[in-house]
Amino acid sequence: MTAVENHTPTASSEDLLKDVQHHIVSYLGNDHRPPRKQPYYYGLALSVRDRLVERWLKTQRTYYETGAKRVYYLSMEFLPGRFLVNSMLNMGMYETCRDTMMGVGLNLADLEEEEWDPGLGNGGLGRLASCYLDSMATIGIPGYGCGIRYDYGIFYQTIVDGYQVERSDNWVRHGSAWEIKRRGYNYEVNLYGRSEPFVDEDDGYTRYRWVDTEKVMAMACDFLVAGYGNENANNMRLWAAQASREFNLDEFNEGDYIGAVEQKVWSENISKVLYPRDEISAGKELRLKQQYFFVAATFQDLLRRFLKYQNDFAHLPDAVAVQLNDTHPCIAIPELMRILLDEQDLAWQEAWDICTRVFAYTNHTVLPEALETWPVDLLGRVLPRHMEIIREIDRRFSRELKEAYPDDRDRQKRMAIVADGQVRMAHLAVVGSHRVNGVSALHTRILKERIFADFHAHFPDRLINITNGITPRRWLLKANPSLAKLITDTIGDGWLLDLDRLTELIPHAEDSGFRKAWQQSKRTGKERLQRYVRRKLNIEIDPATLIDVQVKRMHEYKRQLLNVLHVVCQYNRIKAGAGEDAVARTVVFGGKAAPGYFMAKLIIKLIHSVAEVVNADEGSNGLLKVVYLPNYCVSQAEKVIPAADLSEQISTAGMEASGTGNMKFALNGALTIGTLDGANVEILEEVGEENIFIFGRKADEVEALRSQGYNPRDIYNNDEELRTALDMIGSGAFSPGNRELFVPVVDSLLNRGDKYLVLADFRDYIDTQEAVSRCYRDPERWTRMSILNTANMGRFSSDRAVRQYAEKIWDVKPVLA
Repeated sequence: MTAVENHTPTASSEDLLKDVQHHIVSYLGNDHRPPRKQPYYYGLALSVRDRLVERWLKTQRTYYETGAKRVYYLSMEFLPGRFLVNSMLNMGMYETCRDTMMGVGLNLADLEEEEWDPGLGNGGLGRLASCYLDSMATIGIPGYGCGIRYDYGIFYQTIVDGYQVERSDNWVRHGSAWEIKRRGYNYEVNLYGRSEPFVDEDDGYTRYRWVDTEKVMAMACDFLVAGYGNENANNMRLWAAQASREFNLDEFNEGDYIGAVEQKVWSENISKVLYPRDEISAGKELRLKQQYFFVAATFQDLLRRFLKYQNDFAHLPDAVAVQLNDTHPCIAIPELMRILLDEQDLAWQEAWDICTRVFAYTNHTVLPEALETWPVDLLGRVLPRHMEIIREIDRRFSRELKEAYPDDRDRQKRMAIVADGQVRMAHLAVVGSHRVNGVSALHTRILKERIFADFHAHFPDRLINITNGITPRRWLLKANPSLAKLITDTIGDGWLLDLDRLTELIPHAEDSGFRKAWQQSKRTGKERLQRYVRRKLNIEIDPATLIDVQVKRMHEYKRQLLNVLHVVCQYNRIKAGAGEDAVARTVVFGGKAAPGYFMAKLIIKLIHSVAEVVNADEGSNGLLKVVYLPNYCVSQAEKVIPAADLSEQISTAGMEASGTGNMKFALNGALTIGTLDGANVEILEEVGEENIFIFGRKADEVEALRSQGYNPRDIYNNDEELRTALDMIGSGAFSPGNRELFVPVVDSLLNRGDKYLVLADFRDYIDTQEAVSRCYRDPERWTRMSILNTANMGRFSSDRAVRQYAEKIWDVKPVLA
């Protein structure tokens, strides 16, 4: 692996080994002889962390000394992946660590497998947030990632008889070498109670206090993030819930053992699990408490720093920028208003001006049903004072709308923050922020024209676009060391800090020797995946086949079902004797379905059932294989993405806000087959239409088809190949033990409107897949296209995205330690 060598040298191999063995003895109480994987993983991780803490302390001193404006990135999700190797690479100590471990007979790759992925997110939202933390540390943006330290992250997915089964993911059951528990930073968070008005004796104004509350403590838990090529380190600060008291001794002594610890258990439930099911009221209430819990703790922490050097809250927007990553943390807006009004005694307009200058909001969805709302009754019971403040924000904004549009009652109703017994959190976020951004050009256009059209008309300068990005350090340097080395050997390592430098690869696409080296690098990635699949599933895949990959959250709009239909059609063609013309493929699926999402879970079962038939048929052996990788996560993605030849980005146009998986695959040289959805549009602009496989209706064509009346059965009746595939699925060809098992899948397409236009795009998708196969038969052409995809990915660096946030939204300058 390559690394920038422009920062302070790390410890020698001899010093590092002493530190590792010291930690094994002192921290684990273990013997460092003979060398064993688990104790040496912990010893090495703690030794790397020691050096990382030194950088973090130096960085924090620099921030304080320069009076730097700080960014607080609030997110319910973070998916940082494993810390060990990523930290080594960013700190320039990978080779030292590798050689030190080799010296005692241990392989660094084996040690890395001892680390459990922190499952602190559900998908793209958490991975994006973690990429941004990496870039903030690398660029030198003074900032913090703020969220929840869940005891149990996103569930561990197992597959039993083809069905998804959720197991608890206790990712810290053995502790985490990377976690620093700040027991000195415990903040009291209030819930429930009531709002009590009183007359201020000093000025005669009516003010409010929040009384009779139930209390829970928030403890800070830090995970440090090293910048690449510098001495910087920022922190991801996650909050763990603790009881305000351990238990009631009087109740315990009186024999009420359960009642004695009930408060402790109730309090600590808040950070127990990621995303409790909110189909039931208790789950919805817990989720609201989670959101407020980490927001309230973050603002106490934020103000602690601010008040060290400043006591005039008018300067808060000059010292602090708060980014709301989706609607989950938007309760922060009334929380800051409560602090300014009730604790600092500011007048409403002054407080509101400060508030709107502090906050910015990133929207991540174009699905109206995904825009978060809370029942007024629930929010008023859990956070009574906040509900009062939200009502006042709504009242004042409604008055503004009446003055601006006196004759347009419909517009006033559409833009209301509180309506029909619900609080619309996205509306609150738009009104309470000085900037709102979409995450791809198409997504932002849809926000302006459809989702937030009224708000865009009212606040014409508020909505901007900042396309998502990914960090090349984790997603190329770490994930794909063979390709990273080839690139660095060819153009130098400047691309790691300036991804636009990858364009220097373009002339090399015409070099046959370079293409051969590129092919060998891809083969290395495929063989690595081959070993992983063999170890995990006891299935053999052939690295000579086209590796066709769709790994992402299971959802109907992402259209894994369209991919399955293609598999069935390919299988039928092979069975019909068309195998001589077929390109051998290994189709790889992966992704988790929400526990309560019936259709997504049934599609997982369908994939397994199709795989069982296809893989067992000797007639298709060697030409088609289907693999489903359970428990998709960051560390698994790092093995899958470098191996992919083809990246399936096939969501219904207009549904995906951006996507970042599309960027990761293209950065690693996979060619994309996709719709013009999300960031696919911008990938097309960068790589050129001759280097990507685009199919399907565009977003405006999707809307037009729906509005004019879409009848999927017409397509079914007129496409024999499609009809055959659907009839096989619906009649039990892949489920002989239960022939009606997949009837709901077919029914959703033929009789329930085919909401995501699977059938409408089917034929174009099949034809485009044939174009993929024709191209793959020409290895030199395919390799040239692969090189040009990687070479044109500079636009999709998270460094670029974070710089745009810093310039266009946060007004923050880089500060390097």
